[in-house]
Amino acid sequence: MKMSGYTQIYTGDGKGKTTAALGLALRAAGCGLSTNIIQFMKGQHYSELDAVKMLSGLVIIEQYGDPHFCRFSDPPDSEDVARALSGLKRIRKLMRASACDILIADEAITAVMFKLIAEEDLLQVINTKPENMELVLTGRGATQALIDAADLVTVMHEEKHYYTKGIQARKGIEN
Repeated sequence: MKMSGYTQIYTGDGKGKTTAALGLALRAAGCGLSTNIIQFMKGQHYSELDAVKMLSGLVIIEQYGDPHFCRFSDPPDSEDVARALSGLKRIRKLMRASACDILIADEAITAVMFKLIAEEDLLQVINTKPENMELVLTGRGATQALIDAADLVTVMHEEKHYYTKGIQARKGIEN
């Protein structure tokens, strides 16, 4: 019997949104479930890219961002928009094919915040998700409409972080 799929959002200004989504993918792989992760605004190397190679193809990560992250501008850079729209197109294709048990749109909410994709497009993804597919959206700045459309919303709140003391991202912890 297939499980019912829900929509989860991990948002807020605190650390841990992508990490929570990756933890879900790891747990799912332990049960034999497949996860596709579409990373918006990320094109650089992160340790999770190496880690998923050890999971026998149960977790796949695809990046749709510049290797130097995204250039924040208003209006947004056309190349950044094109990459984000390619990621959105890939999500729709995976959903049409019901190609995985869990679909994670990492930083999709941030892509909306920076006008790389439209909020309406992300709402359409939520509303057209296959019934048995779990959908996870991550990123800062979830709008009220996205929150209302989701089944589970977790807000990561930063109370204290060592980067305020000048500590850079550490291999295996933040990257």
